[in-house]
Amino acid sequence: MKRISVTVHTSDPLTETGILSFLRDDPCLEVIGREETRAGGVAVVLTGRLHELAATKLRRLSRSTDQAVVLIAERLREPEMMAVVECGVRVVVWRHQATAPRLVEAIHTAARGESQIPPDLLGRVLAQTSRLYRHTMSDGDQPPTLGLTPREVDVIKLVAEGLGTREIADRLAYSERTVKNVLHAMMTRMHLRNRAHAVAYALREGHI
Repeated sequence: MKRISVTVHTSDPLTETGILSFLRDDPCLEVIGREETRAGGVAVVLTGRLHELAATKLRRLSRSTDQAVVLIAERLREPEMMAVVECGVRVVVWRHQATAPRLVEAIHTAARGESQIPPDLLGRVLAQTSRLYRHTMSDGDQPPTLGLTPREVDVIKLVAEGLGTREIADRLAYSERTVKNVLHAMMTRMHLRNRAHAVAYALREGHI
């Protein structure tokens, strides 16, 4: 069984000690030093608010070290939400919901290449993207419709509603593997970082 390498990034030593203690209880996880990054691993980043230092760290972790990123945050303002999407964060967990089982689940989700965004956060990302989209389009402009297949549109619409992989598969009578493949193909072709980014793209291009 291949273990998932995990690094923990937080400025609070006590919090870091607590996170490390229960991550080490999962035999599938291998906790390593934050400087000992490995491609295909998962970086857990804990922050109260997403100040610029945290945003820089997120970009470096997701782009330079080829790690999936799980962000634990207390709250995010609208500009910070968009920054999280652009930084390529795979999974967001609200700090008050970050129990040991929830965090372990989030790490496994990120390691599988899947994304998980709290429904309230995804809703606000969509609303913000919609406002930006309307602001940049002049009256009479028609939204572009580039590059998505009908199957991809069906799937991404359900992602936008907050449905998970299994729920989408049940709704569309697909296998879960098919849903994952559709999303992977779409995100790879369009250079999208995660599901929230894919939803934002689909909204911007007029598919939703």
